[in-house]
This record gives sequence, C-alpha cells and structure tokens, in this order.
Amino acid sequence: MKSLAAIAAVLLICGATSAANAKGCIKGAVVGGVAGHYAGHHGVLGAAAGCLYGRHHAKEQEKQQQQQSQANGQGKL
Repeated sequence: MKSLAAIAAVLLICGATSAANAKGCIKGAVVGGVAGHYAGHHGVLGAAAGCLYGRHHAKEQEKQQQQQSQANGQGKL
C-alpha cells in the first residue's frame, strides 16, 4: 500500500511540472514503480528511476525527429 501512495505522489509531482518537462515521466514512473515494487518493495526508487529514464528517452526521440525533419528539408523557419 505504501508503494501505491508513493507512486501517486510521484505522479502528482510529475503532473505539477510543465508538459514539456513531464513528457515520458508519467509512463516511466508507473512502469518503474511497478517493477520496483515487485523487485523488492522499492516502488518509490523504481518510480523515480523510471521517470528519469522516461524523460531521457523522450528527449532522445525528439532530437531524432528534429534531425529527420531537417534532413528532409522540413525544418522550421
């Protein structure tokens, strides 16, 4: 039950940030929290790590999309 409350707290914190910063965080926090819970009752640690990884992964995907659009000549003016 503590893990569920901790995951809810992380989600509220992530929700309080702007949408650009939270991209990938919520999904990563949920997955990480569940994995951490089953890996030894470390749901909070898993949620925090999942949030960080989710944000990192979202930024990498955004960079790739920008590079592809610039390579195709569709860059913003």
